[in-house]
Amino acid sequence: MMGTTAEREALERLRVLVGDWVVEAEFPGQETAAGRCVFEWEVGGRFLVQRMRAPEPAPESMAVVSVDPDTGACTQHYFDSRGVVRLYAMTFDGAVWQLLREKEDFSPLSFRQRFTGRLSADGDSIHGVWERSNATSGEWETDFGLTYRRSR
Repeated sequence: MMGTTAEREALERLRVLVGDWVVEAEFPGQETAAGRCVFEWEVGGRFLVQRMRAPEPAPESMAVVSVDPDTGACTQHYFDSRGVVRLYAMTFDGAVWQLLREKEDFSPLSFRQRFTGRLSADGDSIHGVWERSNATSGEWETDFGLTYRRSR
């Protein structure tokens, strides 16, 4: 893999996500529902693609993670079956995965969003939560929980 040191290091940290996952969503007032997710490298290992067959009521989605070659900063380019397109600033330090959307991009910013997931010590699960906040408020509230479990 070519690229700068910062880019190579960021891509190497993402390697733990590659594979097939069962995804469990915990929507308030509903039973836990399961879907599937696959992370795989594309275009010579320069981009990480995530394809999600999410449980209802979440939409089917695809995301492409790109890495800035100069800084190693990640951006997740998100697309879903509703036609929603968003950009998330993304960090993954090998243990904590974060996505953050605080500014308008391809979609208006009627609310801010963030996801924080923690990778288990064995690398086989990620327990996370999506949160949302009014675009003008600093208060975050839980939207739904999301757990990834590596499938064998």
